[in-house]
Order: sequence, then C-alpha cells, then structure tokens
Amino acid sequence: MMTNRESSVDQATDPFPGFTPEALQFLVDLALDNDRSWFQPRKREYERLLREPLEAMCVALDRELTSRAIPLSADPARSPFRIYRDVRFSADKSPYKTAVSASFPWSGAGGGVGGYVQIQPGACYVGGGMWHPAPARLAAWRAAVVADRAKVHAVIDEPVFRSTFGPLEGDSLKRAPSGFASDDPDLDLLKLKDVTFGRSLSDAEAGSADLPRIVADAFAKAQPLLALLAALPGHEAPVPWLRR
Repeated sequence: MMTNRESSVDQATDPFPGFTPEALQFLVDLALDNDRSWFQPRKREYERLLREPLEAMCVALDRELTSRAIPLSADPARSPFRIYRDVRFSADKSPYKTAVSASFPWSGAGGGVGGYVQIQPGACYVGGGMWHPAPARLAAWRAAVVADRAKVHAVIDEPVFRSTFGPLEGDSLKRAPSGFASDDPDLDLLKLKDVTFGRSLSDAEAGSADLPRIVADAFAKAQPLLALLAALPGHEAPVPWLRR
C-alpha cells in the first residue's frame, strides 16, 4: 500500500497547478478554528490541497532556477516549512500556522542567505535576504555599507530591484549601532538587524500555474543583492535562513 508521503512525492513530480481557491479557503477556515479537533480529521485534505502542491511548486521552481543559473535550491523534501507551530516559548498556543511557506537556501559561493515564499489568503509573499545573521555577519554588512557605499547602492537602488521590492526590510535598531555616527547618510541601512527584501503576491498569482516562474523572476531581480550578502564574511554552518 502506498503511504501518504510516497503519494505526495509522486504528486510533487506532476506539473504544478497553482493553489486552488479551495486551498486558500482551507487556511481561512484553519485560522477560524485553529485546534487539533478541527485539523486532525482534515489532515489528508491539508496534504492534498496545500502540502502536495507546495512540494510540486518546489520541483517546478527548482527547474526554473536551474535553467536560469540562479544559485538557490528548491527541494520538495527540505524547502517546505512544517504546518505545526513551535509553541514552547509562545503565549499563543495555537498549534498550527495559518500559512504554508518554503525557503530556498543559497547554493552558490558563500551562504547564509536565501529566498522565501508564503501562501496565505490576502498575504501571499515572495522575498529573501539575510535573516537574523550572526553578530559577525551583521558587523560585516555594516562595514560594507560604510566602506563601499557605491557598491551597496548600485545593488539596492538598481531601478528594477527598487521598483519591484522597494527599500530593504527587516527588524531595525531604534538608534545608530555602536561605533556609527547618528547622522550617517546610510543610517537606515546600518540600523538593520535583518537585511531582507520582498513583495506581495496576489491570491491570483498564488493560484496560477505560473507561480514558479513568477517566484523565479523575483529571485532573478534580487540575485545581485543575494550574491553581495552571501559573500560577506562571518557566515557559519549552513542553516535555513528563515525560521520554520
């Protein structure tokens, strides 16, 4: 007898059909009744509507990335995040996430950066960058901002990147980090604790069979920034760039 996991791997090799309206509605319903008593009888429905299409999207995205020589890895077994929340240190004990998502680590020189996709009704998203870097890595970013402003701005102010993603995102300090002037012209970049980028995806884009191409297009536009960040010193052992 074929197991659910074997079935999902087989389906992941099929063409990606897009996330259906039924799949997005499942997440809406889960947000309204985030409880094991609701989810467990519907677990197979979750796998059919969300987990298996997400794996199929990873397969299709990996083909797109490979064909364009974009050094990110989309793996149907390793990229998707679990639906289960880690509630050990959270006041919110809801057991399930109300989105499905996946991360795509950098596979080129350097590391510690990657891409990310989230599917959530009204809040679908594609982005990436350097999330919660080690102190040495963050120090290297700040040093690069000051030492080679022209190079950094050539990447983040490039018209296509800027029009697609806008300014860099991420948690930020309230004031200048130690050792940097409070009137530095790039203070907003220096205060960043994460160095990330992203744009919203419409529910229609999430529901499209073209989603892997749309995501690959976004990563192609961000590849110069990802390469700049990946080359910074201070990168430790490879880990997923975003929390699961």
